[in-house]
Amino acid sequence: MSEIKNNNSAKARGIYLLPNLFTTAALFSGFYAVVASMNGRFESAAIAVFIAMIFDGLDGRIARMTGTESSFGVQYDSLSDMISFGIAPSLVSYNWALHDLGKIGWLAAFIFAVSAALRLARFNTQVGKADKHYFQGLASPSAAGIVAGMVWLGQNFGWDPEQLHSLRYVAAILTVCAGLLMVSNFRYYSFKGIDLKGKVPFVVVLLIVLVIVVVALRPALVLFCVFTIYAISGPVYTIRTVRKLKMKHVVGEDDDSDDEPDTELDSKETTQEATNATDIENTDEKKS
Repeated sequence: MSEIKNNNSAKARGIYLLPNLFTTAALFSGFYAVVASMNGRFESAAIAVFIAMIFDGLDGRIARMTGTESSFGVQYDSLSDMISFGIAPSLVSYNWALHDLGKIGWLAAFIFAVSAALRLARFNTQVGKADKHYFQGLASPSAAGIVAGMVWLGQNFGWDPEQLHSLRYVAAILTVCAGLLMVSNFRYYSFKGIDLKGKVPFVVVLLIVLVIVVVALRPALVLFCVFTIYAISGPVYTIRTVRKLKMKHVVGEDDDSDDEPDTELDSKETTQEATNATDIENTDEKKS
C-alpha cells in the first residue's frame, strides 16, 4: 500500500514536458532580447521579442490540445510572460533610446515593466471569471509588440536616437502609453472565439496568404502598425459601446459582473422590444 502511495505522489510531482518546452523557449527568447540589446544588437533584440510571442501563443494551445494543462504550467507561463513581455521590451527600449534621458528614461521603462506585472497579476485573478472574448486592458504581448516594433522600425529606417533627440521622447511616450494601456479597463477583442478547427471559405485561405506576403515585405513596419492599431482599438471600442464614459471604464475597479457597459445595440434592441410590446397591446385592445 505504501508503494502505491509513493508512486501516486511521484506522478503528482511531475510536470508536462511538451507545453513547458515552448514556455521555456519563449523565456529564452525574452532573455536573449535583453542580452542582445545590451550588446547593441537592437534589431535582433526586437525580433527575439516577436519570436517569444510565437512560442507563448503555442504553449497554451498545445497544452489544451494534448490535455496537458496544469497549475504549474499556468504559473510558469505567467513568469515567462513577465520576462519576455515586461522586462525585455522595457530594457530594449531603454538601451536603445531611453538611457540618454536620464531619470525620465529609466522611469518610463519602469512604468512599462510594473504595468506588465500588474496586468499579468490581474489576468491571473480573473481566469475563469472574465469574458473570454475580451481582454480587460491591453495584453502584455501586444504592448511588447508596440515597443519592440518601434525599435525594429527605427533600426530599419536608420533612426539613431543619439542624433535624433526628439526620437528619445517619442520612444518614452510610446513606452509609457503602452504600459498604461495594459493596466487600463479598455476592452480588447481577444480572438479566442475564432474556431480554428471549423471549415472556412477558400477565400479566407487566400487572405491569410496575402497577409503573410505583406508582413514578409516590410515586417517591422507592418507589425508595428498592426499592434498600434490594435492598441487604439481598445479605447475606440470602449468609448463607442458605453452611453457615458466613466472613470471605471478607463482605470480602477471594473465591476463587470454588476455593471456591464450599455451598448448602442442593446439600446436599439430594448427600444424595439418596447415598440413590439406596445403594438401587441394595441392590437389586443382593438380586437376586444
